Amino acid sequence: MDYDLIIRGGNIADGSGDAIFEGDVAVKDGKIVAVGKVSGSATEEVDAKGMLVTPGFVDIHTHYDGQATWEERLVPSSWHGVTTTAFGNCGVGFAPVREQDRQSLIDLMEGVEEIPGSALHEGLKWDWESFPDYLDALDRRKHDMDICAQLPHAALRVFVMGERALNLEDANEDDIATMRVLAAEAMQAGGFGFTTSRSLNHMTVQGDPTPTLKAREEELTGIALGLKDAGSGVIQMIGEFSADDRHEEIAMWQRIMRESGRPLSITVTQRHRDPDGWKDIMAGIDAACEEGLEMRAQIAPRSIGSMYGLSLSQHAFYLHPSYKAIEDKPLAEKVAIMRDPEFRTKLLAEKPVHRSERLIQRTANFQFTFRLGDPPDYEPAEERSVLNLAKQAGRDPLDFMYDLLLENDGKSFLFSPNTNYASYNLDACHEMIRHPRSCLGLSDGGAHVGHISDSGYPTFVLTHWGRDRPTGRIDLPWLVRWITSATAEAIGLHDRGRLTPGYRADINVIDYDKLGQSYPYLTYDLPMGGRRFMQKGEGYKATYLGGVATYIDGESTGALPGKLVRGPQARPTLASAAE
Repeated sequence: MDYDLIIRGGNIADGSGDAIFEGDVAVKDGKIVAVGKVSGSATEEVDAKGMLVTPGFVDIHTHYDGQATWEERLVPSSWHGVTTTAFGNCGVGFAPVREQDRQSLIDLMEGVEEIPGSALHEGLKWDWESFPDYLDALDRRKHDMDICAQLPHAALRVFVMGERALNLEDANEDDIATMRVLAAEAMQAGGFGFTTSRSLNHMTVQGDPTPTLKAREEELTGIALGLKDAGSGVIQMIGEFSADDRHEEIAMWQRIMRESGRPLSITVTQRHRDPDGWKDIMAGIDAACEEGLEMRAQIAPRSIGSMYGLSLSQHAFYLHPSYKAIEDKPLAEKVAIMRDPEFRTKLLAEKPVHRSERLIQRTANFQFTFRLGDPPDYEPAEERSVLNLAKQAGRDPLDFMYDLLLENDGKSFLFSPNTNYASYNLDACHEMIRHPRSCLGLSDGGAHVGHISDSGYPTFVLTHWGRDRPTGRIDLPWLVRWITSATAEAIGLHDRGRLTPGYRADINVIDYDKLGQSYPYLTYDLPMGGRRFMQKGEGYKATYLGGVATYIDGESTGALPGKLVRGPQARPTLASAAE
């Protein structure tokens, strides 16, 4: 046979952004060797006539830090055509770590990323201490996608400073020097970068702030210089960027980049309380790039929204004392209790209780809460909000919400956009997506398993923005590039994301007319029976990783060719010559 695999007659979006063309893709030894009209024969031939053929998707913002150590299949991301992922984002993760600090890192991950602490306790084997040890532990497992790990600031800070880090004390010169050395070692061992958080939303499960919240510029610069010492690694950060300090925050990161020479991606969203603030951040990114610095905006293609439901971790009553008393009961029993008139009266009369005023305010976010719908509607009209529906019915919104939560015996979900929806549409997302210095991020695969379901971002990008939105659709080849080669290049993966000879044979074959997402659902398959949100992709005919079929018609083949990728990957020589 001339080839291992030929995908014949597909509509090829090759990841370059160029026009779609009909042709064949030939694979040999895990690499693409021919694209266009391919003669010869192969061990496996696939008829892709009428199908969309794309590179495998690259998701650079997930939180599979724990799951990747105990599980081979990184679902739900791999159900949505993702063939490479990067985790360790937002400054949280599990290495480096000393034995006495393991609980602190679990508490932080549970609080920031809502991964059940019981699942982490059971699943994490802790057969590592240093970050290189952690990479070795990952390397011992096989997966259904390639994985890339980043050095999380919180773990690094606690490893070096202990309790002083948790108490938000400043790092001293010795601390910073040690962090610099450890950061360099992490990159040299195969880390892809360093991540940090300066967000007030990021708290431990007890409500304490993330240890990185107030890290000074000297500390951040010292760690960035560790990346410079290693000669590799990107920086990823999420911050507050409030109206009072965002210009100084951006200026600080520009100074860090000048000194370290390392690339930076910043989480950028539209906040409802500051609807135009994101434009200032984008302007700062533009200014940095015009100066010659490499800065990107890591954005979401839709609102980052919470799912509310009685089987989920959040809804309008989850902070009310009477609900807390029944939250762990089976759903049917919980619904029966809530249908009792006396319980209803008692619960509606209570106030939410929590140390975070932000979380309390979200429980009454009725103007930005909607029925999810089936199929899910992620751009609902303003008149469909709970607030407006309650007004039309002449009822109190909280009372109205009570009944919505009981619909379908408590099994229905509500959708509450927390960002990117200030004008009750996704026009701001459209601007961000089309910005030349944006890249797709924030899917948070593996995280927020009880109230957010965003792992299907790649599917949403291609369907909503490329096919279904009544206005403002975006060119499909451009979108494919945005979730393949553009994301790959953002973290230094120059060997994938293109259907070009020499590149890795990571490929999706998609029935584009049928592409979509299922209604979200819950499973209890994390360690210790932990709950997690799942949402399947629809229309994926086949996904190949290194030329090996990992999924056919949405079902796993059982093949696990995925491995740990250690550090940046060079552009293939064959591809460079062709280009």
